[in-house]
Amino acid sequence: MGIVAAVFLFPIVITFTNSFMTDQEINMNYEPIGQMNEAPAGGKNLFVNLKLLPDQVTMEQYGKVLVGSPRYLTMFWNSVFLVVPIIAGQTFVAALAAYAFSKLQFRGRDRLFLIYVLTMLMPFQVTLVPNYIMADKLGLLNSPNAVIWPAIFSAFGVFMLRQFMLVIPSAYTEAAKMDGAGHLRIFFTIIVPMVKPGFSALVILLFVDYWNMVEQPLIFLDDPFRQPLSVYLSRINAERGITFAASMLYMTPMVLLFLYAETYFIKGIQLSGIKG
Repeated sequence: MGIVAAVFLFPIVITFTNSFMTDQEINMNYEPIGQMNEAPAGGKNLFVNLKLLPDQVTMEQYGKVLVGSPRYLTMFWNSVFLVVPIIAGQTFVAALAAYAFSKLQFRGRDRLFLIYVLTMLMPFQVTLVPNYIMADKLGLLNSPNAVIWPAIFSAFGVFMLRQFMLVIPSAYTEAAKMDGAGHLRIFFTIIVPMVKPGFSALVILLFVDYWNMVEQPLIFLDDPFRQPLSVYLSRINAERGITFAASMLYMTPMVLLFLYAETYFIKGIQLSGIKG
């Protein structure tokens, strides 16, 4: 397990250490990347020189990203203004829908949930055209709402939170109903506190998913100044000197979020497989 962990951690470690290299050292070590599409000349070295430790430690890359490249900070906040509403909206909608599918009794509930979950099996490309047509008809193209609203009503959060709510014994809700509590009170005072691990796991998974999204912004947002940081990172090869610092700053929010909610995340993933 230690060997497997080391293999998966190696790209993160080398990104962190290489982010303290100078421009000259980075260009010298990774120059063959720019020659991959060229016909190799005789004797030309096309192998990347992976160095774990820099010859000279410097903050030059971070200075260029944070001070000399205002576009990076602009696209960083674009990502924040896209991801935060998506997470908040999808978590709220998914929690209410999961409560209905797990604790309410109505005709065709299980069939409706099955149809709802089948949308999770559809690849992104299948729903892309309908979403694009709807966004065009509603005048949302080149607006953050074209990315936010379809993501809020994703089926993934509903499926995951329903698994947690099925574990909660019905005796709790039945006792609350006998005391005169309505569905809203039961939901906010009984269900939500008991599903905290599920919310934590869902928030982390949603953040990782939508923080890294590329296709949706590229298709729905024509204005480059409205696109998120993930799009900028996908085009950063042209600025090799700041590649590692930009990548390190890009992954920092995800790492911090996971470390902060690690306990809840692990517990949430474990409980999500339990069916009541």
